[in-house]
Amino acid sequence: MRLRPLFAITAVAATAAAAFALSACGSTPSSTPGASTATTSSPAPDGSSDASAQYPITIDHAFGTTTITAEPVRVATVAWANHEVPLALGVVPVGMAAANFGDDDGDGLLPWVEERLAELGGEQPVLFDETDGIDFEGVANTDPDVILAAYSGLTQEDYDLLSEIAPVVPYPEAAWSTSWRDVIKYNAKGMGREAEGDALVAQIEAQIAETVAKYPGLAGTTTMFVTHVDTTDLSVVNFYTANDTRAAFFEDLGLVTPAAVATASEAGEFSGSVSAEQVDQFDDVELIVTYGDQALVDTLKADPLLSQMPAIAANAVVFLDGSGPLGTAANPTPLAITWVLDEYVAMLAEAAGATG
Repeated sequence: MRLRPLFAITAVAATAAAAFALSACGSTPSSTPGASTATTSSPAPDGSSDASAQYPITIDHAFGTTTITAEPVRVATVAWANHEVPLALGVVPVGMAAANFGDDDGDGLLPWVEERLAELGGEQPVLFDETDGIDFEGVANTDPDVILAAYSGLTQEDYDLLSEIAPVVPYPEAAWSTSWRDVIKYNAKGMGREAEGDALVAQIEAQIAETVAKYPGLAGTTTMFVTHVDTTDLSVVNFYTANDTRAAFFEDLGLVTPAAVATASEAGEFSGSVSAEQVDQFDDVELIVTYGDQALVDTLKADPLLSQMPAIAANAVVFLDGSGPLGTAANPTPLAITWVLDEYVAMLAEAAGATG
């Protein structure tokens, strides 16, 4: 059974605050024009914004510093999952990226996002088509006061162009490496809702702890995430390093990064490869997560080299549908974590033989 998100951020002592337009915002090194007072954003769950926010807000990040001088009203997001932060905090973005992975019904919305939008009601956000990169014109047309992109692969050029539209909150250190906690922290701060973001992180952490506690035998299991396997060429084992958010999420679930994966996890590297002839490096891997099905596992078990991996030999493999919501949710995001948590942890425990 999937848990429904709990969105009441009770830890925030907030009072009703009148929304006002962003009168003068800037991003270093770029400057930004004035913003419109029009809004389609919804209020926080309790009908208020973060009363503790003090302006101007400055946010240091990989491209410099962004300064926000007044409360953003019109919130736009680009790239993967950034829209889940305002949605979790009760704000409907004026525009956000359409889902281009795991969207099983083709409407541009992943199920946990669709559910939250239905709960909040109001005008639906514009969906940006990012098949070929950031839709700069589409973003500009939504007239945002702030653009959230804490989890993204923005280039310097992308950042500069977006900063001509509105202040931008990009990733703090490296592309596509922002943890789910920092995605919430940075995007919430960009909205002037830092305290609400902290409360949301604490809430999700409590949900994770409650779920993981049901499977004490899972704790300490060494686990690696093998990337999409090419069954026509099994000469190389490709895997996500500990820098990738999918693999990093294992630590939240009480699992442990294998030594070989930890060694390969150099700064800025999100995937690694090892020759199948050196597969003995993974002798300490007790559990594997990958995209595929039982046929893939059967293929691996029939391979003379890969079948020597203890996890393969023991059938300790969780295979996910890479084109469906569950496979997508293995990459933890603010709304997806709650949506997938029960099912995902149960699958991990069953494959590891830790269900009892």
